[in-house]
Amino acid sequence: MTTRSHRAPATIVASCIVAMCMLLVGLVLAGPGSGPSGAAGLPSRLAHAARIAAVGGGSGYWLVASDGGVFTFGTAHYYGSMAGKPLNSPITGIVPTSDGKGYWLVAKDGGVFSFGDATFLGSLGGRSLAAPIVGMASSTVAAGTTGPQGPAGPQGPAGTQLLNGTVAPTPSVGSNGDFYVDTTSWVLYGPKAAGAWSVPGTSLVGPTGATGATGAQGPQGVRGPQGSPGAKGSTGPAGPAGLDGLDGLAGPAGPAGPAGSAGPAGPAGSSDTAEYYALMPPDNPATVAPGAAVSFPEDGPSTGSASSRSSASTFNLATTGTYQVQFQVSVSEPGQLELVLNGIALPYTVVGRATGASQIVGEALVTTTIPDSVLSVDNPPGGGIALTVTPLAGGTQPVSATLIITKVG
Repeated sequence: MTTRSHRAPATIVASCIVAMCMLLVGLVLAGPGSGPSGAAGLPSRLAHAARIAAVGGGSGYWLVASDGGVFTFGTAHYYGSMAGKPLNSPITGIVPTSDGKGYWLVAKDGGVFSFGDATFLGSLGGRSLAAPIVGMASSTVAAGTTGPQGPAGPQGPAGTQLLNGTVAPTPSVGSNGDFYVDTTSWVLYGPKAAGAWSVPGTSLVGPTGATGATGAQGPQGVRGPQGSPGAKGSTGPAGPAGLDGLDGLAGPAGPAGPAGSAGPAGPAGSSDTAEYYALMPPDNPATVAPGAAVSFPEDGPSTGSASSRSSASTFNLATTGTYQVQFQVSVSEPGQLELVLNGIALPYTVVGRATGASQIVGEALVTTTIPDSVLSVDNPPGGGIALTVTPLAGGTQPVSATLIITKVG
């Protein structure tokens, strides 16, 4: 059992008592002379004074209380009620619609309230009644029997047609009044009149529309799978030979050979060699700007006087001749170094590296025809990169930068 008016049991009992009282009132007020049919019509009216309505097939029913509350049982559905709403007169009956998907409530004063698919068609609410309303019934109209089939009508005139083909129509195609569409050129002909098609026809193709605005760029597509490795390429040409490396350490002395015969006296040789160096730190604390020279402020071992220091970064070549110059400097950036003689850069002495933090090493022969020439190791002015002479490279000890000048001829 399903209750849809949401009242407490005591309220339900009270509503039933009120409904019974209203029924008694109806019986009294509907006595002889109170209506058109008098006492003779009273049993018929009471028979329709329904406080209960059933679903078709007897599988459910509704109960209605005098305050408009509706209660459902079995397959009956709740579509609304007047419970809790102000009423001018108590409810005296409930009538379902023919499909059981709605119902009407009727009040004692003739007021009608429709719910579900029940249609409100009017009421007696607000009118003066000779007797109270005690029930309600819905009207039904029975369908009549099917009559016999009538005779066939006369043949109507032939209708016009819309024909089509892939070429223009010929006079033998279609009848007067017909239309024709050439589906190749999309031209409409017609209506055909006097056995002929109107020429030219009407084009069904409109002018080309304006170009639409460019759509928004679509989202980035997902990355495709990696392709398979390509075939191995042919071996490239051999690269140019690299610069000669520094001389390696002397090997152990071999056994003495037999004494040779004395040769002729040779020219006097040169053993003038000097070493200059820097220790980082503390030397070269600032970067070496393009066009500036590297400092070698410390004096190492030397023999002879073919070279000497002019400043921390410039060195004097006392006599004319050829000198072997070797240098190495640890730097932190990619860069180059070159030898500069008397303010003129010697292009064949440029050495450098592209990446990494390692030493730049150079070795070259320098020939001067001017006594007391000045030599330096410079950052080329066109490089545009200031070089940092790396301190403590590779460990915790100060790292040296070295310049060795040897008179060889």
